[in-house]
Amino acid sequence: MNSPSPLSRATCVRCLRPQATCLCSLARPTAHRTEVLVLQHPQEQRQAKNSVAMLRLSLAHCEVVVGERFAPGALEALLQRPGRDTRLLYPDVPAAPAPSAAGTTAGAPLRLVVLDATWRKSLRMLLEHPALAALPRLSMDAPAPTRYRAIRPARRADQVSTLEATVQALAMLEGPSFDAAPLLDAFGRFVAGVAARQRPPASSGQA
Repeated sequence: MNSPSPLSRATCVRCLRPQATCLCSLARPTAHRTEVLVLQHPQEQRQAKNSVAMLRLSLAHCEVVVGERFAPGALEALLQRPGRDTRLLYPDVPAAPAPSAAGTTAGAPLRLVVLDATWRKSLRMLLEHPALAALPRLSMDAPAPTRYRAIRPARRADQVSTLEATVQALAMLEGPSFDAAPLLDAFGRFVAGVAARQRPPASSGQA
């Protein structure tokens, strides 16, 4: 049996992807003021179609923490930062109603918490962590159409990728100063590349 070549095993030290599918050329440095904390389910970290790697490469103030269950003290330290108001990017759903609106500090910088998981797993993460469920919510009533469905099906019509949801949320929070277009365009190219690799090779038509 032939062993894999060293090239096939090589991993990019920056995006942590195999060299053959390195994302670094697609990264688009995007200016933003809001801190972003992504709590990523371990299964998403191993998902080749996951969008968080591109997000982390493109946003300077983006922290990604992988885990499914967090100790209360460790989670509280992640969620709260002195001088910043924290918001959870998550809809108000019957299974996990949003808490009553809390007072905010006028002009205070924000910390946006994003759950990177399937819908079912993100809900479970929310229900199992009271500190998460207690955060004031930021939700999008009508998210823009997703490019993601070309490579990854969704159970809900309003589901979008973590990258798309995060940049749309930043646009809501920061207004015209946040330019999401270059990053969304690059994400479209990422989706197109994954879709092309998924297609079966065309038949030559020869017997």
